[in-house]
Amino acid sequence: MSVALELKDLRKSFGKTEIIRGISLAIPVGERVGIIGPNGAGKSTLFNLISGRFEPSSGDVLLKGQSLLGKKPYEINRMGLSRSFQITNIFPKLSVFENLRCGVLWSLGYKYAFWKFLADLDDANARATELMHMVNLDRKRDVLAMNLTYAEQRALEIGITIAGGADVILLDEPTAGMSKSETSRFIQLIKDVTVGKTLLTVEHDMGVVFGLADKIAVVVYGELLAYDHPEAVRANARVQEAYLGTSVSDSSAVGSH
Repeated sequence: MSVALELKDLRKSFGKTEIIRGISLAIPVGERVGIIGPNGAGKSTLFNLISGRFEPSSGDVLLKGQSLLGKKPYEINRMGLSRSFQITNIFPKLSVFENLRCGVLWSLGYKYAFWKFLADLDDANARATELMHMVNLDRKRDVLAMNLTYAEQRALEIGITIAGGADVILLDEPTAGMSKSETSRFIQLIKDVTVGKTLLTVEHDMGVVFGLADKIAVVVYGELLAYDHPEAVRANARVQEAYLGTSVSDSSAVGSH
């Protein structure tokens, strides 16, 4: 079994407050993992540690066997890990097509060059067009990102996230703020665009987590309480009690939201 991402006794403190308390986790290549836990459990901090926005207090993060300690976020991205954020992170005054083309340039070998016209970069234009089709925004090609609906902006951000060809994708609450019908379509979109990739997603909507994840990691007070298949997590009495505050007998609570 080839491991895409591994956390080794990962810890993070802010002052005297320990937020992440010794999490160890090995995620195989191609697996989709949902990270759940109550507010303040440390989920976003964990994402920030993995993606290089925070430096661990101790422990290690390995991407395909290579330590990410001391790496800057853009260096980690170029190693094959990309993430989205809770707040939509796009270029609002560029068109859908231009946003996606910006996302593919570095991965295609285009560095900083002022003498090249973007319109002449056939491979970048073709890849941007392909991504636009993947995220179902073909008809919005020339629309400014700021004028898209919220769900369309989130879809565009997914496109930008995968544009660089990363094979490990982190999505931070990708369906937050969406209606039930939008969420259903978005789950399918995520499945489609992450085929063959390793996926970690933080999500509060249990329907999304149980509909998307191969495995679920439950984080409570900075510790890994459980890591298992969805049905095993659903039936886990400790998860029910710690995460939902339900009685052990209420086995239907997890995943019924």
